[in-house]
Amino acid sequence: MDDEVTRLARQLLDSGLTHLSARDQRVILHVARRLHIARDVNNILAEQQTFGERLADRVAQFGGSWTFIAIFTAMLMVWTIVNTVVLARFGGGFDPYPYIFLNLILSMVAALQAPVILMAQNRQAARDRLAASLDYEVNLKAEVEIMALHDKLDRIRVEHLEGMLRSLTDRVEELRPKPSG
Repeated sequence: MDDEVTRLARQLLDSGLTHLSARDQRVILHVARRLHIARDVNNILAEQQTFGERLADRVAQFGGSWTFIAIFTAMLMVWTIVNTVVLARFGGGFDPYPYIFLNLILSMVAALQAPVILMAQNRQAARDRLAASLDYEVNLKAEVEIMALHDKLDRIRVEHLEGMLRSLTDRVEELRPKPSG
């Protein structure tokens, strides 16, 4: 194990960090400087989002809510009641049954809502990829730190065993009969 670590250290010293990916370089620098590597995905994405992306997320969030369903259902019911019952008494509604104009409006809403929802899903996928990448960095740093802890524990154990061995050797020397002379 020590030979592998020595070889890796020599390789890094000889070639530097330039051949590593930006993510690996960041992890190594954070380990070397003893800095935290964990970052909040939401903060990172919030810094990068444009106004259009934030608007699309809000529209998609509202479009996928029970509030939207309730409002939309109420509007459809009002549309059909107004056009069938109320306006029929005054000479027919502006969109009588089979509600062709309503179908046009529903098609336009669906045509506009679908790409907005797809944009939100694409951003969610990007968020998931970023979260996975940040998790990888944290896991990598944790693995390096755990390995360092294992090395420290091994060193402590060896030092303890060497101390015990010295103590036992000293005891044996004390108990060994001394030549009379």
